[in-house]
Amino acid sequence: MRAPFARLHAVRPLTAAAVAAALAVTVTPPMPDANADTTAPSPIVVAPKQQSWVFRDGAGREVTLRGFNVSGSTKLYENGLLPFRSTADAATSAQAMRDLTGANVIRFLISWEGVQPAPDRIDHAYLDRAIEQIRAFTDRGIRVLLDYHQDLYSAHLFHRDSWYTGDGAPKWVIGAGNYPREFCGICLLWGQNMMTNAAVRQAARDFWNNRVLTTSAGPIGVQDAFLEQASAMMAYLERRLPAQAFDAIVGIDPFNEPFDGGLDGATGLEWEKTRLMPFYRRFRAAMDAAGWSGKPLFAEPLVFWNTGFFEQGGLATVGTLGTRMVFNSHYYDGARMTLDPSPASDGTYAAPMNRIRDRAASLGTAAIVSEFGNRLTGATSDRTPWMVRSMYQALDHGVPGEKWWDRPSSGGTVLSGIQWHWDIYSGRHREPMNGNPDKVQTDGDAWNDEDHSVVRTDDAGRVTPRLDRRVLDRLYPAAVAGDTLAFAYEDLARSGHDGAGRQQTWLTVPPSMPNVAALVKDRQYGVLAWREAPTRAPTELHMPASFAPAGTVVVSDLGALDGVPSDGVIRIAQEIGSRTARRLIIEPPARTPGAVHYALIVNAASGEPVTSELLAAARAELEAWKNRRFP
Repeated sequence: MRAPFARLHAVRPLTAAAVAAALAVTVTPPMPDANADTTAPSPIVVAPKQQSWVFRDGAGREVTLRGFNVSGSTKLYENGLLPFRSTADAATSAQAMRDLTGANVIRFLISWEGVQPAPDRIDHAYLDRAIEQIRAFTDRGIRVLLDYHQDLYSAHLFHRDSWYTGDGAPKWVIGAGNYPREFCGICLLWGQNMMTNAAVRQAARDFWNNRVLTTSAGPIGVQDAFLEQASAMMAYLERRLPAQAFDAIVGIDPFNEPFDGGLDGATGLEWEKTRLMPFYRRFRAAMDAAGWSGKPLFAEPLVFWNTGFFEQGGLATVGTLGTRMVFNSHYYDGARMTLDPSPASDGTYAAPMNRIRDRAASLGTAAIVSEFGNRLTGATSDRTPWMVRSMYQALDHGVPGEKWWDRPSSGGTVLSGIQWHWDIYSGRHREPMNGNPDKVQTDGDAWNDEDHSVVRTDDAGRVTPRLDRRVLDRLYPAAVAGDTLAFAYEDLARSGHDGAGRQQTWLTVPPSMPNVAALVKDRQYGVLAWREAPTRAPTELHMPASFAPAGTVVVSDLGALDGVPSDGVIRIAQEIGSRTARRLIIEPPARTPGAVHYALIVNAASGEPVTSELLAAARAELEAWKNRRFP
């Protein structure tokens, strides 16, 4: 085993003078890919919408963020505690993600251990490598949610022969804590360590209580140390990132999946109010001081909220978060990951996603689901394709597809979501678990027996999907010029892996719309309805690769097209930063703020030819539907 910090170098003392000197240095930015469009996205803010809150860009458009976590490899020492082993790998991953899925956001994992390898030091070389990797994505039009990741608090709590490992806090923190030898007991899942492993629980409790540790740099509160290094990191990134790249950072998630370590007789809600929220307020102040005042803090509730088992917390008693924080939830189907053998289907995840919508609205802010998914191999993986499909459906709307046409406005806000996860090294790792050369992890994610990556790199060096691309490359409203009233997408993804299994339509058109039903029969399609706002920017939807321009039908109040051109009111354009992905642009010739628009988008490349008579009849039905549902 190499020393944990063998690849960390060029560290400097954490003093005000050193930080100021470091920030004054000019950095030559990495060269973007010659084929990449370097037009970075504008900053986003939390803004009001009817009875809820949403993300909006600089043009006032309602933004939906969709993408992937990159990557669990940050938990591994073989990667230097970063998502990628090199800037070139980051560029390869970013280009593949943009081309294969049209993703417009990533959750970029960094490590406390990577930033602060000693109590009086910040590793600026680590941060420089992170900056280069971040720019590989922002240069391709992809926004970034920065995430301080931890699981089970720290890898250094675990011994060489342990069944499990962790990530997060540096070795010096654990050494100063003098924790007992860890032991999980009868644990079937690694997450059980949060409830039964005394070492893990005590270390977490020390963090929330800001225990003063005796270190080589003198006594220091452990939470104080975390906030100090986070402040230095944020100030460094604000200075060293080009303005466009910094604008593309949507905010920061200060603590992945916070767990209590012991409630001391309190409830989860009380713990959130007395321990978690004070930490978030301290971190919010650090963001402001470091030049991040225009970006929201993405606040996660107690990890056990909304899991189906041992539920506690949910930030229900902390008051209003406001627009400078985002309600940031994860969602995993605890039942189907363990005991429930039933497959997911239409509407399976409407209720838990609606809990997230409702909780965000009550907190006075927008919501995001920054982790969701299921494993790709092993137990329960046979149910993964439709579990993920149903999760995306519930992000789009909170009613089952069979009811959507009759109740589109009751589907709620379109939720932003970032799937776990995207790892181009999937199945090709070489990570000595807890430094043990006899336990080198190569399979899956190489971490606690997980295997969630939706891509891998094949023998020819190509990044290829491991899950049906129809699930991953989705139609979604990336930017709507006004307020989204309703959105739904029928992806027709099959129930098995690699396109195998059963195909079933979930978004079913009612008998009262026979021509629309005929047009979309056995075809992928999506529907967007929105109320126009006074902005000059157009509405944009990501178009899946399966929707070829010549074979795409669009029926809207703004026109009906069989085949979409590259100019006009309804047109196709390249996705920024992509070589192959496309976006559908809808731009009314005259602005009428308050007007309600709709667009039915159909992949009609196969099946019966579409006639002008069918288009006209379908448009009449859609017009009547719009007038009924959105008066």
